[in-house]
Amino acid sequence: MSGTDVTLDKNAPAPGGGDGPGPGRGSGGPAGGLAVLASELLRSVRTNMRQYGMLIALGVLVVIFQIWTGGDLLMPGNVTNIILQNGYILILAIGMMIVIINGHIDLSVGSVAAFSGAASAVLIVNHGVPWPLALTLSLLIGAAAGAWQGFWVAYIGIPSFIVTLAGMLLFRGATQLLLDGQSRGPFPRGFQNMSQGYLPEVGPYTNYHNLTLLLGLLVVAVVLFQEWRKRQQQREYELEVLPRNLFLLKCAAIVAATAAFTMTLASYRGVPVVLLILSGLLIVLGYVMRNAVLGRHVYALGGNRAAAQLSGVKDKRVTMAVFINMGVLAALAGCVFAGRLNAGTPGAGQLFELEAIAAAFIGGASMSGGVGTVLGAVIGGLVLGVLNNGMQLVGIGPDWQSIIKGLVLLAAVGFDVWNKRRART
Repeated sequence: MSGTDVTLDKNAPAPGGGDGPGPGRGSGGPAGGLAVLASELLRSVRTNMRQYGMLIALGVLVVIFQIWTGGDLLMPGNVTNIILQNGYILILAIGMMIVIINGHIDLSVGSVAAFSGAASAVLIVNHGVPWPLALTLSLLIGAAAGAWQGFWVAYIGIPSFIVTLAGMLLFRGATQLLLDGQSRGPFPRGFQNMSQGYLPEVGPYTNYHNLTLLLGLLVVAVVLFQEWRKRQQQREYELEVLPRNLFLLKCAAIVAATAAFTMTLASYRGVPVVLLILSGLLIVLGYVMRNAVLGRHVYALGGNRAAAQLSGVKDKRVTMAVFINMGVLAALAGCVFAGRLNAGTPGAGQLFELEAIAAAFIGGASMSGGVGTVLGAVIGGLVLGVLNNGMQLVGIGPDWQSIIKGLVLLAAVGFDVWNKRRART
């Protein structure tokens, strides 16, 4: 396929070898046009299997549970609940995806999250520190924890699995000591709003949340502009672009999905604050991984560390930056979780690391590193979130929930292995 738009010629032979246009045969009839469009769509999905596979899986999962629950899954209150319940896991998944792309793993994120949430509780409740300052100090604690572990991995050369396993034990014990085995709370309302709050209502009464509607329109405009600019840049560099009909279909799907999601949130209480936090992380870290030198170096090291080092990539600094970023995001997730519970608890963060790792692999990360996207981590986290919520709504027990999630993770990693073998052949 060339870099120009596809134009359907009514006088061209039918794709299947027919002599000319006719009902359901050539590209001139409606059925023929749909056949060409379906063929191009299938080819695009096959070419970008890793990118679209989990997005399609998420859509299928939503449809299945929407039918199975009798429409309860996509009720506005339940959609908002899925976001609130999984906000901290999605934050961790974004950081974990970057760590895995770099060729490492971090088993300590749940313990670092618990320790940071406990630190914020002690600062606010015991010492009366204003919550914005306590939040800042907790993020700095997370950065210090990430730097500590990154030093052992990058400069001493100890495998990240061992370093972060030690960190998991270390910070779990430190959390118990800091809280003396007791919960600390409650938090001020501002701190709770990170995980429980919503954007305020503005403007006249419209039966919808006006600010959410405006944000939805802004998102649609920005995304469509980005898609158009990306298409123009591909043409300038004579790269392959989607056929015009397929590009328009993609834009229509983006508008429809964004509009449906916006109306769902606007018909309840509006955009949750934690969704704004996630959106900010997705924009900033997504840009860094796609466009910044640091992001390209992270991919290069994960793809082929020896070649990247020979090319002048400062692998130790990059690895340190990756672990510091993970520490900050773990601290942020810990504070969000503490705000949701309205207390810092010794048992916080249990199994968070497994949820984050699962979300990253389901979202397209590769075991060998060098592959994955920040958006993929969010999609993987949403797959787990919808799966958990849907199974709870239909009354599936915790035992079967664990079995099903384990099979989903195994299928995601198996898909990655199969995709690599298919690419080699």
